[in-house]
Amino acid sequence: MVDMRAHIEAKLISELSPDYVDVKDESYMHASGPDAQSHFKVTLVAESFEGSRLIQRHRAVNEVLADELRHQIHALALHTYTPKEWESEFGQVPDSPACRGGSKKDSATSP
Repeated sequence: MVDMRAHIEAKLISELSPDYVDVKDESYMHASGPDAQSHFKVTLVAESFEGSRLIQRHRAVNEVLADELRHQIHALALHTYTPKEWESEFGQVPDSPACRGGSKKDSATSP
């Protein structure tokens, strides 16, 4: 089985040349379970984000991970910063919100 966390990290480094990248597998927090490798939080600091709006940054990451988003990744929380923004945030990463739902199969049978 592919280590999806390491795969995501390597792909982002290769394509976006970030100053800092941190990829956390948060699947254990969700109904899919710890081995699902389907829920990730990515913190990315890149000079290339300078002058880009948040949506443009997220689109850049989504483009790099398009295949993984289609086939493996169910949820991807993105925290994207320029080096200056990162410094002003003191390198703090926001906590992920609690999971609010189950699988599509479960929601289809829910009221």
